[in-house]
Amino acid sequence: MTDLIELRGLRLVGICGALPEERDRAQPLEIDLDIEVDLSPSGVSDDLGDTIDYGAVCDVVAGIVETGSPQLLERLAHQIARSVLGLDARAQAVSVAVRKLRPPVPHALESSGVRIRRSR
Repeated sequence: MTDLIELRGLRLVGICGALPEERDRAQPLEIDLDIEVDLSPSGVSDDLGDTIDYGAVCDVVAGIVETGSPQLLERLAHQIARSVLGLDARAQAVSVAVRKLRPPVPHALESSGVRIRRSR
């Protein structure tokens, strides 16, 4: 499959981390998604019903981030991927990148993150 829906830079605030200071308060996260889906039906019809609703995807991701509190970015990315695949049967695979924008390390590190790919 070569068609992709790309959602970049979804910024949310949530609890994710194993360290005590990460569990005490929410921190900024940034999420990118690549959803593999056949876009030819919507390319022909110009109808939102023939594609995956970007807003619905963002709402699902926001709900996971805002209500969960996993220790690992790997777990958060996995939950997001499974939920996006469950949202619409037309999605064949999804790549999810999750980054902590202010990771708690004693060095000048802009972000830390993971990228995973899950498919049906």
